[in-house]
Amino acid sequence: QILYLKPPWTLANLLKCYKKHWMAVFGYVVPRSLLSTIECLYKHLCTGKTVDSSTVGILLQESKKLLHAFSSRSDYNGVLPQAYAEVSKLYQTLTEQDLSEDIMVLSENAVCEKMEAMTPNLQNCEEKKLHPSFHVAQENRHQEIWSVLEGVWNTINLYSIEIFQKLDPNAVTLTAKSSFEEAFLGLQKLLAAVNDIREGISR
Repeated sequence: QILYLKPPWTLANLLKCYKKHWMAVFGYVVPRSLLSTIECLYKHLCTGKTVDSSTVGILLQESKKLLHAFSSRSDYNGVLPQAYAEVSKLYQTLTEQDLSEDIMVLSENAVCEKMEAMTPNLQNCEEKKLHPSFHVAQENRHQEIWSVLEGVWNTINLYSIEIFQKLDPNAVTLTAKSSFEEAFLGLQKLLAAVNDIREGISR
């Protein structure tokens, strides 16, 4: 009934509303410390600044953090899990691109190392150059694995909330029956994904 900016909203308008009503409204729904997330998103997305890939990764992670916080309140008729899945997909694509670039750097360094193997001093220099790239690739690989595991956990959490709300006769929900079926099918797919991850870890 009382809004700083009335709909329809742009992203900038939406983030402004978050900031304006944070203490009175949103701070009671999610942790108040998430205001820094709102300010971070506004600073990089709504001020016309260009962002590099590392900043994009941070913004996607901050977005995931915000969506996950609101999931404790509601799934918003299935919109929130869908939004979270899309953001996670974008983040995974970004990390895969970064990983492939690091692998290309590693491959180039390996070729140079072989070509200059006849000169020990040059070979030592190449080895020194190779190690930092290797560590970067390893770190990105760890982040990618963590992102997948985090995505699986958060999706299971969101779908579980949906299912338990449906099973609780005292819970008042506005979601349609198809949303429950979608959640159930989603959990079946996730079960297979978790099994694949478990087998991968054991290997």
